Amino acid sequence: MEIAIIKYNAGNVRSVENALKRLGITPKLSDNPEIIAKADRVLFPGQGEANNAMRYLKEHKLDDTIKTLKQPVLGICIGQQLLCKHTEEGDTDGLGIFDVEVKRFRPKLHEDKVPAMGWNSLHGISSDIFKGVENGEYVYFVHSYYVPLCESTIATTNHITPYSAALQKGNFYATQFHPEKSGAVGEKILKNFLEL
Repeated sequence: MEIAIIKYNAGNVRSVENALKRLGITPKLSDNPEIIAKADRVLFPGQGEANNAMRYLKEHKLDDTIKTLKQPVLGICIGQQLLCKHTEEGDTDGLGIFDVEVKRFRPKLHEDKVPAMGWNSLHGISSDIFKGVENGEYVYFVHSYYVPLCESTIATTNHITPYSAALQKGNFYATQFHPEKSGAVGEKILKNFLEL
């Protein structure tokens, strides 16, 4: 099975590569549209700034490639946000797979911290990607922007406001949390993705 990780202007891609290697998979890290299009599974992970990331995707014609993928695709963190229609971060248009706008957390109380950083629980789980994962299990988040609840939401969590911890539309899956940093639960989610 060929697994491609999309290489673009974002950090933290290596931790996803290492998580897959722990599952016995050696992925290809690439910004070549042909390699990505031919892969059996595509991961779109990363941390970074939306505007710079989208610029890189467009310069390398990856924006069009991603939109046409038919195999299972998993966006992680900023990967999830860029799969959405628009983000408030840098007033950036995304890829529009998910018809929803990414918002910035706005603290309501003094103790509301931004970015949201640390472990938080999953609720309302509904997808094959969560097979064997229970409601209430904890995963690791670090982000300042969030996807509101929408028709594509397949798991929720709460920080300042309830929001989408994960999305799915057709062959596109996305998580705001980092499965590669979420211990046994995250490993199970990655394994489920590979077995879709």
